[in-house]
Amino acid sequence: MNPSRPRKWPRVLVLVALTVAALGGAVLALNLRDEPDMAQAVADPAPTALQIQRGAYLARAGNCQSCHTQAGGAAYAGGRGIDTPFGVVYAGNLTPAPQTGLGTWNATHFWRALHNGRSKDGHLLYPAFPYPQFTRVTRDDSDALFAYLRSLAPVERPATPHALRFPFSTQAALAVWRALFFTPERDPTQPEKSDAWNRGRYLVQGLGHCAACHSPRNALGGTSATALFSGGAMPAQKWYAPSLLSRQEASVAEWADSEVVDLLQAGVSRSGNVSGPMAEVVFGSTQYLSEDDLGAMASYLKDLPPVRARAEAVLPANTQVVQRGAKMYEHHCANCHGDQGQGVTGIYPALAGNRAVTLPTSANLVRVLVGGGFAPVTARNPRPYGMPPFGQALGNRELADVLTFIRQAWGNQASEVSELEVLQAK
Repeated sequence: MNPSRPRKWPRVLVLVALTVAALGGAVLALNLRDEPDMAQAVADPAPTALQIQRGAYLARAGNCQSCHTQAGGAAYAGGRGIDTPFGVVYAGNLTPAPQTGLGTWNATHFWRALHNGRSKDGHLLYPAFPYPQFTRVTRDDSDALFAYLRSLAPVERPATPHALRFPFSTQAALAVWRALFFTPERDPTQPEKSDAWNRGRYLVQGLGHCAACHSPRNALGGTSATALFSGGAMPAQKWYAPSLLSRQEASVAEWADSEVVDLLQAGVSRSGNVSGPMAEVVFGSTQYLSEDDLGAMASYLKDLPPVRARAEAVLPANTQVVQRGAKMYEHHCANCHGDQGQGVTGIYPALAGNRAVTLPTSANLVRVLVGGGFAPVTARNPRPYGMPPFGQALGNRELADVLTFIRQAWGNQASEVSELEVLQAK
């Protein structure tokens, strides 16, 4: 070794330390964007009855009760587990309980949670609480929501600890995620668009948080603004939220406004019906919205730029598979859905030409066939027809066969369903 040659290791270590410090500083700065000055927060004025009423309506628009109420538990008291690819996140207690709820919060704390994804004590919230969408909620609407939640009966229910795998359970990992995928936003009006369109955009992209399900997510659970509403798998729930842009999936660009309103208000319309997680949204949220707001959502959704997926050749299934599936269909399905898959308007959905049948993934069909298909109970459709579950009566191969037949019969063109796909979606 040449004693006169300087050692490189100290320089490398210094360079690494400086790089880590710079990245840490960048992550910190990105996590503090548009933060309110909590030292300047003033005492909340007494809420008015009108503000509480408005907050109750906004809570419906955001479907808050659905996630923040455990099955069989008190409304808004939290405890419901939300499955994610990284573990389970448990919803918090939104009642004004002083020890375990929002009893010691003020309106600015609540605004910061919606707009910045940060709790009262400053810790970062997990985006299973959809603050990447709620960040667009206005301060006035946030204050009305908070006034309504403060009007609820307090329920002391301690928070259930999240069950997330390391390192996703750490605040450091969450801070890096937020630096990469979250930006606090406002929702400025686009003056070239109508008031209805702007209101619809606010509801769909903000409180309605539609993009949280209808957009693809990468391996870290992040979404891209360039892929907004282009459809995405809901891996923890094993459902697929179809693209709101694709004419082959769930675009409503060619629907009448009234059909979109019917779907969101009643759960059924002349052109389609809802099931699975979307049925829960209609049941707990959109059926209660005003005609004006539903019309505004229709105006915005219809204006989303429609795209046509690239046509791909669909290989016909093996003849034996089709024949077995046809027999299963005749025995279990034809009485309701018809010999030609024509269905009965307003009662049993048509399967011929149905976009939900020919989606690029068969996951939703498997979920419906295994667990049953049930439209939501709504004021406009109080006694909906449902489909019984077949998961106990049919094996994986039988399920795959009948779904393959349905996806390739009566002019439908979609890929064959395998037993593995059925097993993965069950």
